[in-house]
Amino acid sequence: MHPPKISVALLAALLHSCLSSAQSSSSSTGNATVITSESYFYGQSPPVYPSPNGTGVGDWKAAYTKAEAFVSQLTLSEKVNLATGWVDPSTGCSGSILPIPRLGFPGFCLQDATSGVRSVDYVNAYPSPLHIGASWNRELTAALAKNIATEFRLKGANVLNGPVVGPLGRVTTGGRNWEGFADDPYLSGQLAAQYVKAGQEVGVIMNTKHYIANEQEYYRNPGTDGAGNAVASVSSNLDDKTLHELYLWPFADAVRAGSGAIMCSYNKVNNSHACQNSKTLNGILKGELGFQGFVCSDWGAVHSGVASALSGLDMEMPSGIYFGSYLYAAVINGSVPISRLDDMAMRIIATWYQMGQDANFTTRGVGIPINPDLPHTPVNGKAPGSKANILQGAIEGHVLVKNANNALPLKAPALLSIYGYDAPAQTAYNVPNGTLNDLASYFTNPAGIQGAYAILEYFLGFGSLNITAWIPTLIPGLLGTPAVQSTKANVKSPSGGGSGSSSPPYISSPFEALSQRAYDDSTSLYWDFTSPTPQVDPTSSACLVFINAFATETLDRSGTHDAYSDNLILSVASRCANTIVILHNAGIRLVDTFADHPNISAIVYAHLPGQDSGRALVKLLYGDENFSGKLPYTVARNESDYGNLYTHAVPEGQFARFPQSDFTEGVEIGYRAFEAKNITPRYEFGFGLSYTRFQFSGLQIRKVSNETLPAYPTGEIIPGGRADLWDNVAIVTAQVANVGGIDGAEVAQLYVTLGGYRQLRGFEKVLVGRNGSVEVSFPLTRRDLSSWDVEAQEWVLGEGNYEVAVGSSSRDLPLVGTLSL
Repeated sequence: MHPPKISVALLAALLHSCLSSAQSSSSSTGNATVITSESYFYGQSPPVYPSPNGTGVGDWKAAYTKAEAFVSQLTLSEKVNLATGWVDPSTGCSGSILPIPRLGFPGFCLQDATSGVRSVDYVNAYPSPLHIGASWNRELTAALAKNIATEFRLKGANVLNGPVVGPLGRVTTGGRNWEGFADDPYLSGQLAAQYVKAGQEVGVIMNTKHYIANEQEYYRNPGTDGAGNAVASVSSNLDDKTLHELYLWPFADAVRAGSGAIMCSYNKVNNSHACQNSKTLNGILKGELGFQGFVCSDWGAVHSGVASALSGLDMEMPSGIYFGSYLYAAVINGSVPISRLDDMAMRIIATWYQMGQDANFTTRGVGIPINPDLPHTPVNGKAPGSKANILQGAIEGHVLVKNANNALPLKAPALLSIYGYDAPAQTAYNVPNGTLNDLASYFTNPAGIQGAYAILEYFLGFGSLNITAWIPTLIPGLLGTPAVQSTKANVKSPSGGGSGSSSPPYISSPFEALSQRAYDDSTSLYWDFTSPTPQVDPTSSACLVFINAFATETLDRSGTHDAYSDNLILSVASRCANTIVILHNAGIRLVDTFADHPNISAIVYAHLPGQDSGRALVKLLYGDENFSGKLPYTVARNESDYGNLYTHAVPEGQFARFPQSDFTEGVEIGYRAFEAKNITPRYEFGFGLSYTRFQFSGLQIRKVSNETLPAYPTGEIIPGGRADLWDNVAIVTAQVANVGGIDGAEVAQLYVTLGGYRQLRGFEKVLVGRNGSVEVSFPLTRRDLSSWDVEAQEWVLGEGNYEVAVGSSSRDLPLVGTLSL
């Protein structure tokens, strides 16, 4: 008889409880100063009322005209139902909105997520957003988004819960960082805009998330500590300038691109829940950014009815705990004005019209069965012609960071040795629950919680994702007893874990793809996937070591590297003169333990490539394709280089019941922080090698107009902000030459010095033939050159000189010039 299972959500709760118990045992819980009421925090997030109505500004006018006629025919109950989530017993949609048959509205199916349709069959598993971010390719991002949205439409999903631009990546070990594109607001915003625009061209509503400052998983939801005391959601406390210049920036890009929905997050913002924060929803999103779509809650992120409605929330998911009959009563008794409910309904129906879903949209949820393991009618959701796009996406997100002595590409090796738990695929798989994958006893003496979690984090085998742990082998480690002898885990998809995971129709594992290439080249293979100190044949032409760094929703990672994987690599490298390391990482993974070893000749950050992982990797390793990816984050030499930005445990003292995460670093995260603190990273933001070499020359900086520009924008507010924020102020051009003799693609990057930091403000990925040269052009908008004026509450464009630098990474910028305004 098998021991009982523990779900991911319950596992998170147990970890939370263990952490809280350990903390409370050493804290002064009897301290009279402990805050026990939220009233202590009132006023920290300024109130902004009333909630602005959608007006149909920009290209939304026709949709709002239709919506006005539609909503005028609705009963009070029907309006409430539009705003209230519903658990549809006939489909497996993540969330649903009731239909209104008499008016031809079929309802909504809201479904996860950004790498493909989750928990269904007959769909594709696309590269993760982090992998797409490493491609630095706008066109590729758009093509992937179009195919992903097509699959949502074919399956009957009206709303795609993505893209993700929050978390941005403030916390290096954040469990959901892999769901976003980059830890830089400009890169994240540019790719999110492409994703939104292309996805919505197919007619699927993009639900950009998680708004806002949602930067960690621990304490994202209310819970209890070890003594049974209630503990509130963590509060992200940040100033207005930091919010605008970092965390709001990519959301503005998504709104500018027409995002039909915005999902508010679990956390608090300045001690006000994100889904009832009138400043961020009414004042900033609907006011300052002119957002015309609807605000949807994250699942279970609503903590009030009237306050949330008045603060700008338009739709509660996944059910009507606070809306539903309570919203109906609140309108009847006047607590919520009927005009507010009308605007909620208008925004939802206008978005339906804006995407053209009123004409020939797929039947709601038709291809999303409640349980794909039970008999159901199959619906093919694979986007026609998507194969090449999926493979190209997988290829371009790989980043080569070391290639000593041209170890790569491989050249028909006589003997190739393959090591590491991440090389093969899981032994069995089914939708949606997967089949257990046995794991070896990688740890015998884990150090309490951290050691036990490391098993989950790093040893799920190639792909990974949703976890089911066996309690007797796991819980003793969580409680700090000396040994976890073994554990087992479900492996669901080649992505990260949680609601962002995907459903692969197959998995091309590294070992499978290497085996096929070995057949083609008559190469002999030796492999060992389980031993921590494997045998090494001294005649091996090369030794490939495969490891991973797993991450999932509900948990943050225990660290940025693990001893088992590092020791495995060093063990192989000590006996193999040509050791190549491949990391499938769901976040930043440090490599300093082994990066300088003389026998480690190459390191590849392979990220999360989706179903074609092995196929893409082998094409790169053998030179059939050239590496072109760039890091969308900074790899430090030491974890401490990132600073202590993580509120890992409930603080002692007065905030023991109300965890606070103070963003005192301001905008100094990512590469900005390394520059500000004069810390040299191992691999900088934007870095990545190729099999060829590029040179930059011919920098030219030209102002669009010689007229003096006003300090503040004066245009009307359209989706994304004031219209003239998007006007081009200058054009920068440069030449990129391929001097390495092999065709390749380079990402030309432009940085502008603003506020004392070099900040990414342009990039172009260009294919350059061998011995060829290509001109790249970077338009700079008023917004790109502005900073947020807290007093004026506007973006201000300062007079003076702006340093402009162009090159191949944030620290390799050979071209430097000056823009004078």
